[in-house]
Amino acid sequence: MSNHAIQTEIDASYLYQKLADNESDELIAHVYAQMSAIEKSHAEAFALKENINLESIFKPSWRAKTLNTIGKIFGYDYVLGALMDTEKSISNAVINTKKEHKLEITGTETNHVKILRSIVEKDSKRAGTYISKFESRHRSVGGNAIRAAVLGGNDGLVSNFSLVMGIAGATAGGSGVLIAGLAGMLAGALSMSLGEWISVKSSQELYENQMEIEMEELETHPEGERQELALIYMTKGIDEKQAHAMATEVMKDKTHAHEILVKEELGINAEELQGSATEAAIYSFLLFTIGAIIPVMPFFFTTGFTAIAFSVAGSAVGLFIIGAAITLFTGKNVWYSGFRQVFFGLAAAAITYGIGHVVGVAIG
Repeated sequence: MSNHAIQTEIDASYLYQKLADNESDELIAHVYAQMSAIEKSHAEAFALKENINLESIFKPSWRAKTLNTIGKIFGYDYVLGALMDTEKSISNAVINTKKEHKLEITGTETNHVKILRSIVEKDSKRAGTYISKFESRHRSVGGNAIRAAVLGGNDGLVSNFSLVMGIAGATAGGSGVLIAGLAGMLAGALSMSLGEWISVKSSQELYENQMEIEMEELETHPEGERQELALIYMTKGIDEKQAHAMATEVMKDKTHAHEILVKEELGINAEELQGSATEAAIYSFLLFTIGAIIPVMPFFFTTGFTAIAFSVAGSAVGLFIIGAAITLFTGKNVWYSGFRQVFFGLAAAAITYGIGHVVGVAIG
């Protein structure tokens, strides 16, 4: 077990405790606190195996501290999203290791959502309510707005950096680069925002249509819907007689019955339909623009190879920052991830610069 793996457990323990400290619901806060203790016990076991004094290294990394700061500013749902990604990567790594060594996969390797479920079921008779609450929170942060911000900025920077270098190669950094860069930035940002708007809006319209059809079926053929509801309960392990009794009781309130059928039969979470397509489009536009303006900025003040040099330098810094930010989700080494991003970004720009130079010479 490497020090990196131990640090991952330490960070998870730290962040789960922060979730517990900032959770208003006592039961869910207790779940987070237990998860923190579980992660600490993992770190202790690994440290003991490697003969490492855990107390000397039991400090959160910059990544964990940064996520906690983000949680303080934007809310701890962001932290939960990052933690769940970490849990998935850990469980996948364990499963892959077991497959390589031909060891039995028992099912305990999966993410900690299952552990949270067992903790809640053990600690409260109201488990179902709190499990639903926890899982709805988990789904709500699944998209992870912070990741979207990082990737949106990356798209804008890489695509416009490549465009700017291509035009610069063709014109030796002439004044046309500024116009092309601004046009590329605007075109890309508008394309991204429109694509995001269409994606969100079409999903909402599809789900809303399915929900309307379900309500029509509920009103025109209530007995059929009651039987479907009973079957849903039966698939959850409830005996047939009780399932029908529960379905009959639920059908007394059509609104409640509709909510259950939409969730259980269609798999639609009504909370997910509340997102604003316009808001998503605006965020996409802004995030792409922030990344795309970086390689263009030097051409506002100068031209030629001086502007090209500053554009490359500024873009390299931006690429490194994006690569470093990605490690908030991957947990990889910040220097490796940062320089990897710089390498691929500069490689793409070098290719377009070379092509632009060849085309420019040919036209000239």
